Amino acid sequence: MSNVTVAQFAEVLKVPVERLITQLDEAGISVKGADDLISEDAKMELLTHLRRSHGRDAESTSAAPRKITLKRRSQTELKLSGNQGRARTVSVEVRRKRTYIKRDVLERAAREQQEELDRQREAQEQAKLQAERQEQERAAAEQAERQRLEAEETRRQAEEEARRHAEAEKVEQERLAELRRIAEEARQQDAPPAPAAPPRRAPEQPARGPATRYGRKELHVSGDASGRRRKKTARRRAAVAVDTRHGFEKPTAPVVREVAIPETIKLGDLANRMAVKAPDLIKSLMKMGVMATINQVLEQDTAILVVEEMGHVAKPVKEDLAEVSILEEVIGKAQGEDRPRPPVVTIMGHVDHGKTSLLDHIRRTRVAAGEAGGITQHIGAYHVKTPKGRITFLDTPGHAAFTAMRARGARVTDVVILVVAADDGVKPQTEEAIQHARAAGVPIVVAVNKIDKADADPERVRTELAGRELVPEEWGGETLFVNVSAHSGEGIDRLLESVLLQAELLDLKAVDQGPATGVVLEASLEKGRGAVATILVTRGELNVGDAVLAGQESGRIRAMMDETGNKVKSAGPSMPVSVLGLSGTPNSGDEVVVLDDEKKARELAGRRESRTREQKLALQQAAKLEDVFSQMESAAAQGIQLVIKADVHGSSEALREALTKLSNEEVQIKVVGSGVGAITESDVNLAAASQAIIIGFNVRADAAARALLKDTGVDVRYYSVIYQAIDDIRAAISGMLAPEIREQIVGLAQVREVFSSPKFGQVAGCLVTEGYVRRSNPIRVLRSSVVIYEGELESLRRFKDDVNEVRAGTECGIGVRNYNDVRVGDQIECYERIEVQRTV
Repeated sequence: MSNVTVAQFAEVLKVPVERLITQLDEAGISVKGADDLISEDAKMELLTHLRRSHGRDAESTSAAPRKITLKRRSQTELKLSGNQGRARTVSVEVRRKRTYIKRDVLERAAREQQEELDRQREAQEQAKLQAERQEQERAAAEQAERQRLEAEETRRQAEEEARRHAEAEKVEQERLAELRRIAEEARQQDAPPAPAAPPRRAPEQPARGPATRYGRKELHVSGDASGRRRKKTARRRAAVAVDTRHGFEKPTAPVVREVAIPETIKLGDLANRMAVKAPDLIKSLMKMGVMATINQVLEQDTAILVVEEMGHVAKPVKEDLAEVSILEEVIGKAQGEDRPRPPVVTIMGHVDHGKTSLLDHIRRTRVAAGEAGGITQHIGAYHVKTPKGRITFLDTPGHAAFTAMRARGARVTDVVILVVAADDGVKPQTEEAIQHARAAGVPIVVAVNKIDKADADPERVRTELAGRELVPEEWGGETLFVNVSAHSGEGIDRLLESVLLQAELLDLKAVDQGPATGVVLEASLEKGRGAVATILVTRGELNVGDAVLAGQESGRIRAMMDETGNKVKSAGPSMPVSVLGLSGTPNSGDEVVVLDDEKKARELAGRRESRTREQKLALQQAAKLEDVFSQMESAAAQGIQLVIKADVHGSSEALREALTKLSNEEVQIKVVGSGVGAITESDVNLAAASQAIIIGFNVRADAAARALLKDTGVDVRYYSVIYQAIDDIRAAISGMLAPEIREQIVGLAQVREVFSSPKFGQVAGCLVTEGYVRRSNPIRVLRSSVVIYEGELESLRRFKDDVNEVRAGTECGIGVRNYNDVRVGDQIECYERIEVQRTV
């Protein structure tokens, strides 16, 4: 069927007749109605039009279309109920249109995009290679220029050396010629006159060759090949091979760097400064026995050790350069005329040798009677006006726990009075005081006290001190010895004269104008007054209202009192005063500086506090990591946790050190907190959280803390004498120690005969020679006085009866459990284990 009507063709295509007529019109085929005939050519023309409209090239009819668009239309009817119950029908027509793109079109676009990216990347790589090549050429040119300059310098030096050598030779030749000339003249003067010499003939001139046309001389050129002129040949440039690899090479020798080490540094930062990897640094620390992580904060000493271990040079750096500059500025402002100042005298010696009583007699006071237990437990500073002149006295404790206090007193003093009891002699704290004084480099005046007692022996004291290199003046030494009695006052005037004589020899002077500097002797926290610090002024003048910096604390002085409690407005050199107005209690021994601005003092105090916190954190982390294995091994170790509160900082420090020294391998003393002032609610909470015991030294708990103590049940102990606290903690530690197991031999039996028993095996017939043999006690079998077996008894019989005990001089039968090698002549030793309570 070559020709069909439009209606038939629409039925074959399954499209409406109107749509087919419209498509035919769009294709340029004119039809009048549904009954018109369509030829095969018209069908192909319609097909070409449809392909073109769907994205296909009309010229390539054999190719597949690039995209196909499908349109679908469907009609449905919905029945909806009406208001009055009658249903109505609604026609719904849904039209869908979908376009499908051929896959190779998308792949071609993606491929073209990838090719474009590859071309761009290749161009970038080419540009990078070109830049590297230019950089290498530039580096090679610089290297060549450097080598040329070095060669020129070497040549110039060689020429200079040759010139100097030639000048030296020339000078030497001239000197030799001069010597020969002088010798020749001397010889001619001594020799007879010589006959006249015949006239010399002029040397014959060689025959000259013919001249050239223009009068020039002819050049004689060698006729061989060496005289010929060489032809110029084109010089070929050698190809320069450019290596695109980097120009770094492994050093032939290890690189030693100078590493700056601050007071604290992180492990990662230290590795960067040494140009090493952090794991290598951690490995080195582990070899040294230090467990650390990359974020671990190391203290300066540990960092210096590991830097030197890795072959570098450590350079410690202090971070307080700003503080140093400010202190130098303060000292510069205090420049002026040096004027004489009173001496600072520290009284040191063993406990209960009469130091405070001696000072009381000088001051006409009764301080010793007011001290708890009759011993001094604080540093006392007194400015005394004596008939011989003004003297500042520092009274230090003599108890063994107050070592730090004595050391501080020796550092700030000018003269040390060493008090030794004539009836007791040299004691441990006496020797320690001598060491502190020698370390501070101050002269010592020995006061031999208690000479009024019947058993006093001053000569023995002199002999013992002479053995410690303190030789009396009357024995040919340099140490002043004075016999005194604090009870009767004998020898006090001579002692003061000796002290002032030493001070006069030292020529003590200081500037008494400008900003003051000093040292904190003691600090406490008092109710109603706040932080109170005892300061010894060393330079300048301290006034009320000055902005001061004391260690990690700062503030403005609100009031100043002397040792008697009287208010003063200013204090000069060598004068001790108690100041109010600081932000907190400074540490004993901290330096005090007066600044112009309170804001600057507060800023420096905050910087010092943060630096101290970092150092403590570094020490704590190091201790935690270093003690990991030891804690794992001693997991069952017991410990006592303590919270210490004292009236002054020095007592808190002394009590902390004394109690920590009581620790041993089985029981550890750990101070979880310490401070100055009354026991507060926060102290009780800390003790409850850490299961600690609170020790109050000359302080009590406030009302809120007492109520909390009842609720939490925290144990609190109050002390006023330091050795009582030490004795109680020592007793507690002794009670926690595991008892010691000791073996005590209770009997010895001699084997006389050995029998065989079907029930017990071998039975030894024995005679008890010493003590007794008890069935429940362990035994040892000895052969030739050597232990060969250790165990228990299987049976103990007297004749045919089982007995529990056989005493000396009695025969018995003994069966040893799990042992059948008992022989005649062996000894059976019976012993018992007893527990002995250990003490610290």
